[in-house]
Amino acid sequence: MAKKQIVVERETFKMGEKEFYSYFVKGNVRGKDVKAGVVPPDKGGYVVLDIVFGNAMSAELTVKPFEIKDDGGNVIKGNSYGVKSVDENGKVYECTIKPARSSDKTLLSMLLD
Repeated sequence: MAKKQIVVERETFKMGEKEFYSYFVKGNVRGKDVKAGVVPPDKGGYVVLDIVFGNAMSAELTVKPFEIKDDGGNVIKGNSYGVKSVDENGKVYECTIKPARSSDKTLLSMLLD
């Protein structure tokens, strides 16, 4: 069975006189519509996200599983997330993202299962 493509979407919001974007992944978990917020790893990442999205309001979510061993030999598993787009010339633009809050991390995990 082919994996469904999940997209990161963005929408504008106003703070004072300025307009900004919020980024999120939407889906349905057990019949409930959910929205998991995502952010870049640092404030400078918002410029990179703007470049990745270009004029579009959505881009592809990328998920890369990882495994590391701690000093005690315990294996820690997880995912690193990103967003990617391809322009009309075939050039790929990517940016690392992370869940905005702990609850968003849980929702994102549920959406991916």
